[in-house]
Amino acid sequence: MKRTMTSLVARLFRNSKGKPAHAQGIEWETLNDEAMSLYRQGRYDRALLVANKALQVAELAFGPDHTNVATSLNNLALIYDSQGQYALAEPLYKRSLAIYEKILGPDHPDVATSLNNIAGLYRTQGQYAQAELLYKRSLAIREKALGPVHPDVAMSLNNIAALYRTQDRYAQAEPLYKRALAIYEKALGPVHPDVAVTLNSLAALYRTQDRYAQAEPIYKRSLAIYEKALGPDHPYVAMSLENMAALYRKTGREKEAEALEKRAADIRAITR
Repeated sequence: MKRTMTSLVARLFRNSKGKPAHAQGIEWETLNDEAMSLYRQGRYDRALLVANKALQVAELAFGPDHTNVATSLNNLALIYDSQGQYALAEPLYKRSLAIYEKILGPDHPDVATSLNNIAGLYRTQGQYAQAELLYKRSLAIREKALGPVHPDVAMSLNNIAALYRTQDRYAQAEPLYKRALAIYEKALGPVHPDVAVTLNSLAALYRTQDRYAQAEPIYKRSLAIYEKALGPDHPYVAMSLENMAALYRKTGREKEAEALEKRAADIRAITR
């Protein structure tokens, strides 16, 4: 099944500001950075080992209720989540959230990110009602703490829209995608990759409803942004080409679809 790009539903927390004053703190920073790097590279088995070590060091160096422990818990959960090991990820996410709420208060942006991550876990497992509640709480925190036009607000809107789209709640999803797009364009500029992500999601929403004439120019704009921002051989370009090809096949434009699919396959061969 071909997938459309959506806004990221999870985020790795960055290290706390300032350098630790002792060797264990420095070791934790090093391990945490390595775990994040391995995760981004898709090297999940090695990332798990390093993230577990980072958690052990954090608990020893900072105590069980420190925000750095919450960071390590979140990162470890995210790696399990990415591997489909949801039963292992959920309690780690929840413990991370509890620490952030205790130390930072219930309305801190890091609490919103934790809520967003748990919501994403629930959404992946089809627990849509639970996911919606957490996504909405995360959005409310972000709007209050960061303002209504912050990129993190757009991320929350995208995630709720994607949840609605999964449930065929298209009329509710569309205005959220459009609001997210407007925020990204204003905050990041019209050719930022996050703009392309949202355009692609909006186009996919239209394609699902057979609104092909509306979907096509949006897909094309998304593709143009990816090519300009990321280069012509990036995997996101391949994904965008595949989405456009699916649209063309839906509208009987087989030759155009084949050309796009061939180009996408060539890109994937290069980046494999």
